[in-house]
Amino acid sequence: MARGTFGERLKRERELREVSWEEITSATRIGPKFLEALENEDWDKLPGGVFNRGFVRSIARYLGLNEEVLLGEYDVAHGTEIPPSPNGQPEVPESATPNWKSAIIALGAVLLLAAIVAGGFYLWKFVTRHSVKQTGTTSLHVLAAGRPAPSIIPTSAQAPVAQPSVPVNADLGSLDLLVIAKSATHLLVLADGRVAFYDQVHPGERHHFGAEDNFEVTVVDCGAVLLEMNGQAIPAIGQPGSSGTMKLKHDDLRQATGGNTQR
Repeated sequence: MARGTFGERLKRERELREVSWEEITSATRIGPKFLEALENEDWDKLPGGVFNRGFVRSIARYLGLNEEVLLGEYDVAHGTEIPPSPNGQPEVPESATPNWKSAIIALGAVLLLAAIVAGGFYLWKFVTRHSVKQTGTTSLHVLAAGRPAPSIIPTSAQAPVAQPSVPVNADLGSLDLLVIAKSATHLLVLADGRVAFYDQVHPGERHHFGAEDNFEVTVVDCGAVLLEMNGQAIPAIGQPGSSGTMKLKHDDLRQATGGNTQR
């Protein structure tokens, strides 16, 4: 597909239905500048990545077009077309061909590992239970190389062993992120580098995410969401109406605890 064909088709389909940019923006919350960039194929003016594909899918759904077909045309125009093979058919990468033998072997390895772990757990549980039962009926001799066994002391006469106290508010090192949507927008959340959420959020929705080290939050409209991490308010990612990305770590909690929430 030649450059410009995708944008021209998108514009033609919109105009055939007599739909303005403002109508699409009102229905999908995609800014007019992003709609114009898609029709002009100005990729540098778009957020990029999964956001671009989310825009195309939302527009296709609103205009009543086939979402997968329009996404395929976008991929080709954006430079991700699969080159044809010499016989004229699209060349499918070898890795895309399902390898059932490898999949079965991998599944068998996973099941075997799970069985080993489960067996070890139940063996440990059995030994622990057996040891506790013996301790309750007979006194135990502690034997060491070259040392005599200590005197047998009845269990009832032994002094209670003090248990280490654990603070109620002990910091387990985990992070909890709460995202509250004030208006509809597209949201992407990475937890410890993995995609935890990518979709459109709507007013009043509340989404919780957990991570051990960090979050990375990307939003099309920075004024559309409120962020709280471990119960502490996080400053806005950027100006309302603009897209932005923020990375949150444990340091942000320490700054908030010290009373400094400025960024």
